[in-house]
Amino acid sequence: MELAKATEELGTRLGRTPTVKELADLMSLTEEEVTEARLASNGYNSSSLDAALSGEDEDGDASLADFIGSEDPAMALVEDFHSLAPLIADLGERDRRIIHLRFVEELTQAQIGERLGCSQMHVSRLLARTVKRLREGLLGTGAG
Repeated sequence: MELAKATEELGTRLGRTPTVKELADLMSLTEEEVTEARLASNGYNSSSLDAALSGEDEDGDASLADFIGSEDPAMALVEDFHSLAPLIADLGERDRRIIHLRFVEELTQAQIGERLGCSQMHVSRLLARTVKRLREGLLGTGAG
């Protein structure tokens, strides 16, 4: 029998809150085990995150929500990645490869040029054009 059920049942029979000894006898436990079970059951009490906390706060009462959690700045990146995915999918194979080499593998423009067999200046122009196209696609300001 669970402690909460036993407490309720015995409390109904006795017309009062049962003692630790009475609960121990009913549940065939030691008084120490009943005390530990009561302490453990307190872990299931919850409070509203908006409930006011009194304290030495100069601005008056604060809520628990004021002290926990924060906005995750990486969430904006997740949104950006989801928005970029179809735009990147629309790029040609060479432009996708250049974007991958530059921003995933973090190669320099000169290293990309070596891999593609072209100059760093040409990679710079291709990269600038591709990034501009992606930016316009994200902002909805370009023709496509």
